[in-house]
Amino acid sequence: MRALIVDPEAPARLRLAEAPEPEPLPGQALVAVQHLALNYGDLNGVRNRPAGFVPGWDASGVVLRPAASGEGPAEGARVVTTMGTQGGWAERRAVDLDELAVVPDDIDLGEASTLPVAGVTALRALRRSGALLGRRVLVTGASGGVGRFAVQLAALGGARVIASVGSVARGEGLRELGADEIVVGLEGVTAPIHVVIDNVGGPQLAAAWRLLGENSVVQCIGTTSQQEASFPSLVGMRRTIEAFTKGPRSGEDIEYLMWLMQAGKLQVDVGWRGSWSRIAEAADALFGRRVAGKAVLDVD
Repeated sequence: MRALIVDPEAPARLRLAEAPEPEPLPGQALVAVQHLALNYGDLNGVRNRPAGFVPGWDASGVVLRPAASGEGPAEGARVVTTMGTQGGWAERRAVDLDELAVVPDDIDLGEASTLPVAGVTALRALRRSGALLGRRVLVTGASGGVGRFAVQLAALGGARVIASVGSVARGEGLRELGADEIVVGLEGVTAPIHVVIDNVGGPQLAAAWRLLGENSVVQCIGTTSQQEASFPSLVGMRRTIEAFTKGPRSGEDIEYLMWLMQAGKLQVDVGWRGSWSRIAEAADALFGRRVAGKAVLDVD
């Protein structure tokens, strides 16, 4: 089968080539992949993978062979899949049943592929932060995949949402998604902030830490700045910072996100879409922060 494999000499360290067929376990479905969604984390992790490795967390397609256990969706079902041992950027992948969800007919399969890592990360990070009603929630890197989902979900939870972006242009459309304030960096942001969903890290994260109020929390999701942060000691205030990871068994949460889409409460923004043969172009756009929302590749 064809797949995007790691090649240290190729642009973006990835190229289309032949790869071994997956061998599903009894509790896994075999899926014919039609669309891939790129995440900063899996693209960035390619540098640490050996030549020939098939990466990729998120993909959507159609069930070719149901799980041998007799559970899960039937042959021909439209599904979105995630994580496992990666391997999503291939024509076929074997997927654990609790890492997939059936996609309703009125949802585009390409858009569905964007939900697992970015959408579920935003959802679970906000859940972990406690009740949001009336609280001030700061989302950094708000124009990216996780950020745009976090803005919408925080607004649905009743929060007052502050969306932090890298430039005025990157903030376009965020107010329509539920942001009450849009700022460049942290310019003009005042204390207290009760919840921070941080995708950036570095000095900006340290600056956000200084704005936290009593019993506030920071969920550290990403470090797109690739910079270190040094935190001051703030005496007399209780606040928490957590290194967030999405965790396994995403299926039920993906289903919930698709329900929100059907209800018109969650918008998927695909800022780049094209053939998977254009992986180098897509990766360059993502790393260059020229993608508003998610990048989706179509298997052709």
